[in-house]
Amino acid sequence: MIRPLGERVLVKPAEVKEVKKGGIIIPDTAKEKPQEGEVVAVGTGRTTDDGKVIALNVKVGDKVLFGKYSGTEVKIDEVEHLIMSQDDILGIID
Repeated sequence: MIRPLGERVLVKPAEVKEVKKGGIIIPDTAKEKPQEGEVVAVGTGRTTDDGKVIALNVKVGDKVLFGKYSGTEVKIDEVEHLIMSQDDILGIID
């Protein structure tokens, strides 16, 4: 498992559902990237200039909404994940 550092968050994107229109299967390259996912791991938080650590607003298990091109893709046990800054997360889904 990867443990993010600082204000970074490890997110497992939601599964992309295969879309068929008129019997045509849309290839993986044409599918939209998911913008939702589940937080799998979080860093320790943001460190201020005076050395104080500010805790993150998200926690493991939160369902989140993030920007379309946010994060860096990494594979963990053949499963795609994203490592992103907490600032790339737009909101928590209730």
